[in-house]
Amino acid sequence: MQLTEPAPAKLNLALHVRRRRLDGRHELETLFAFCTDGDLLRAEPADGLSLHVTGPFASALDGEQDNLVLRAASKLAVHAGVEAGAALTLVKNLPIASGIGGGSADAAATLRLLTRLWSIDPSHASSVAPELGADVPACLLSMTALGSGVGDELALVDDPAISGQPVLLVNPLVAVPTGSVFAAWDGVDRGPLDDWREGRNDLETPARAIAPVTGDVLDWLGRQEGATFVRMTGSGATCFALFVDESRRDRAQAAVPADWWRLATFLR
Repeated sequence: MQLTEPAPAKLNLALHVRRRRLDGRHELETLFAFCTDGDLLRAEPADGLSLHVTGPFASALDGEQDNLVLRAASKLAVHAGVEAGAALTLVKNLPIASGIGGGSADAAATLRLLTRLWSIDPSHASSVAPELGADVPACLLSMTALGSGVGDELALVDDPAISGQPVLLVNPLVAVPTGSVFAAWDGVDRGPLDDWREGRNDLETPARAIAPVTGDVLDWLGRQEGATFVRMTGSGATCFALFVDESRRDRAQAAVPADWWRLATFLR
């Protein structure tokens, strides 16, 4: 028996950083949205826990000592008192350190997948998710949601302007470490998130300073015919554009510079 579970790419339609906390983390307000495409997890019963990584970006995880997928599986087994194992396969389609929640989405998909494989109560996954990272609870839902606190306090959002929107993700294949970007934030609270369309990503300025090519990607997307909304997601360097229709999104995808990664997809 083999089960599969998608790990949809995460987007921050807006991301307002409000303050730096004493514990070093940041209070923020963000609108999470998710794509119909991303990484993929497979699992089948086994005596122990193992992970095989394949896909276009598998090599980026070679030698990783603390993979979030295995950490999620181990924590879930302990929390639920499960002695069974699983042979896991991760199809790594998304670039790493790119602001689209790749690791968090993979961990969340692991929790959902093993909840089914091991036939355990989903509450165990909900309890474990915050221990794995601030974005993991949102990725566990993989539904449009307003995030507050460090991003783990969630309120579902029903916005017809989001679901089904054609979107193009572009990354210049420059890894931007999340910690470095947050550390470079200037500490200025520029106000709450009221409307994602009028909002901002407060991490864009430090991300541009660390990886100036991020600005090139944003400028390029803004010039594409039919692009109605352009923004960087997370801590970068992935940027995205919403389009008025699928055909103009696809024309833009075909024109993306050859050395940049791209994904034409839809918002869930």
